[in-house]
Amino acid sequence: MSVDAHFHCWQLARGDYGWLNSSLTPIYRDVAISDWQAQSAPHGVTGGVLVQAAPTEAETDFLLAQADANPCVLGVVGWTDLAAAHAPARIQHLARHPRLKGLRPMLQDIDDAEWILQPDLAPALNTLIDCDLVFDALVTPRHLPHLLTLAARYPGLRIVVDHASKPNIAGNEWQPWADDIARLASKTDAFCKLSGLLTEAGPTPSPSVVHPWAKHVLHCFGADRLVWGSDWPVLELSSTYAQWWAATETLLTPLDKQPQLAVMDTNARRLYRLPPASRT
Repeated sequence: MSVDAHFHCWQLARGDYGWLNSSLTPIYRDVAISDWQAQSAPHGVTGGVLVQAAPTEAETDFLLAQADANPCVLGVVGWTDLAAAHAPARIQHLARHPRLKGLRPMLQDIDDAEWILQPDLAPALNTLIDCDLVFDALVTPRHLPHLLTLAARYPGLRIVVDHASKPNIAGNEWQPWADDIARLASKTDAFCKLSGLLTEAGPTPSPSVVHPWAKHVLHCFGADRLVWGSDWPVLELSSTYAQWWAATETLLTPLDKQPQLAVMDTNARRLYRLPPASRT
């Protein structure tokens, strides 16, 4: 049994996916929960965390409706404007839905790498803590030093770094990413998602290309703070669900069964407060 801690669905006609356009041919289509199940179920994935792809509350409502209709959606990571004066009230409102497990500001698309550190966001971030919601950090390597500051400033904030901060694997930019991600892992309690790496490796990369990068985050965060996700269907820009699954198996094969299970299932349940796996 496994949990996919990061996947998406969308309907193009909703019209709020600013980044998703016809130039992204492999994924420029409607994607339903059933489409994800067709990819994930053959590998023993029994549930997943549905993650926002548009910076609107309308999309968050759409994702929560998908969760209501599909029991395999164990949790939702949504969005609200953390800089809005009413952000604390909106976070409290969203948190009343039992499937809302976290929020994700799209920091990668904000020019100011230190945006998340502005004092005006303190009420929203403290409300995230009060509501026991996860802060999904959609960042690039330039944000890592500022995430370290964020974690020190808000020690109760549960942070997970999406896609290992999207290192530039295609450009082989190992540093300063490698040192910065190691520092974040050693000095904070943050989790890291083992996801999105093949997309950063260029078009149709060999899965072996990402192995050193994946091995590094496994070494830094350990099997107790690494969380597997597919990032499907964005994954299809460079690879397939089956190929990423196989690459992950290669990475985790040297580990004992319990650490493998942690990365592929129990860490996601612990991070996002998901229900325990059913035993039949």
